Amino acid sequence: MNRMRRFSRLARRRTWCGAVALAVLLPMMGCSHSPDFNILGSYFPAWLLCITAGIVLTSLIYWVLQRLHLENEVQPSIVAYPCMAALLAFTLWLIFFSR
Repeated sequence: MNRMRRFSRLARRRTWCGAVALAVLLPMMGCSHSPDFNILGSYFPAWLLCITAGIVLTSLIYWVLQRLHLENEVQPSIVAYPCMAALLAFTLWLIFFSR
């Protein structure tokens, strides 16, 4: 009888440990694939490339606005250009990396 109780406790402990392990590991299954690029042997996350492209596109937009003498129309520029870079980076992310 004592042996049966000990086996029952062991089975409950294993079930509890398995449930805890499942609760911890199950949310991590979404992290199995991260979008990254192999550039010259080094892996870069995709969001880093999107931010860089957003900044480059914002600089291009600023240059076009400057050539058209419209850069003074974008006010306040200290807020508008970082927001434009973020908007372009998020848009690029959604276009190229959303599944």
